[in-house]
Amino acid sequence: MGREIERVAGIPVVQIATIIPIMLTVGANRIVPGIAIPHPTGDPDLGPERDRAVREELVMRSLGALATDVAEQTVFEK
Repeated sequence: MGREIERVAGIPVVQIATIIPIMLTVGANRIVPGIAIPHPTGDPDLGPERDRAVREELVMRSLGALATDVAEQTVFEK
């Protein structure tokens, strides 16, 4: 669906995902690896402060991916 949003509306889309091969298979253009399947956007076991830092880094990487022009599928690692 993200690829269609980009194609039709011209709005860049980032997919945060924990299983990267699936995102590559469905054709996502900008992929940011998530943390883990039960908590893709954080790690509550780290405690509130460290969890917030993990989430903040993930959001910042996702925003960077949104601002990046891509010609092919791209995984935005750390």
